[in-house]
Amino acid sequence: MADFLRSEITPVNDYRAELGETPVWCDRSQSLLWVDINRQRLLRYWPSRRETEIRNLPSVTSAVLLTDKEEVFLLAAHQGIAAYDYASGEITVLCAYPEETSKTRPNEAAIAPDGSLWFGTMDLTEGEPIGAWYRFAAGDAAPEKMMDNLTIPNTLVWHENRVWFADSHAKRFYSGNGKRINPRTLSCYSSGDLTPDGSTLTTGGRLINACFGHHCLFTYQLNEGELLAEEAIPLPVTQPSCCTFGGPERKTLFITSARKGLENPGPLEGALLQVETRETGMPQHRFILPG
Repeated sequence: MADFLRSEITPVNDYRAELGETPVWCDRSQSLLWVDINRQRLLRYWPSRRETEIRNLPSVTSAVLLTDKEEVFLLAAHQGIAAYDYASGEITVLCAYPEETSKTRPNEAAIAPDGSLWFGTMDLTEGEPIGAWYRFAAGDAAPEKMMDNLTIPNTLVWHENRVWFADSHAKRFYSGNGKRINPRTLSCYSSGDLTPDGSTLTTGGRLINACFGHHCLFTYQLNEGELLAEEAIPLPVTQPSCCTFGGPERKTLFITSARKGLENPGPLEGALLQVETRETGMPQHRFILPG
């Protein structure tokens, strides 16, 4: 067991996602939200009563994120960037999806420290470099493209005024200016044989990355713009997709996974996993809605 884990890794419920992604902890409600992209579902887990709620969504959605309004969440979807009122189910589109939905879909997304949304798009076939990173803030008419020529943009965290992200297909991490991505000034780091998917960050600057297809998480230390490899954490799933910290003290690590593409999936493939840790996760930023 890795030095910062305090318990066994276990599933939180019986739900198994085709492509579970983008878990986010809501500190106000003490609940975890995530999506099953391929089934167009929004899921919400309440640890205090061990209950899971499942909502169907009208279009392919890669992320559900927090906003500054109570029980209103942000969706990154083919339908567009939208505000989702959890109580009523009402969806208000804030801007259109910026690309052809027949060629790409939204993928990784996160809220930046300034309250803007950053999101990536990816090739539907997962093989061509036609994806991009975008930034969208309240009041913008359309998302601003910051970087293109990406295949599967993943991981999106901010540390020491820098942003860190990855391209899963290229098996590389990148780091640059935390306010805007400038492709000409990026630092680049190889992930070796591992395929980097989504990540989370501890308050001490430890990056915890889900390695899709490799049965593990891998940890790195971020130090003044450097990415220092640490250790692999074995998992009971083949395709971990992302992770985040939650719980009252942000010490519980939640891990999403996927069943898609597996010929003989095991009983936990696609599960949402949890493990208690000695680390504390960074708090989630919230999107600043118009008005």
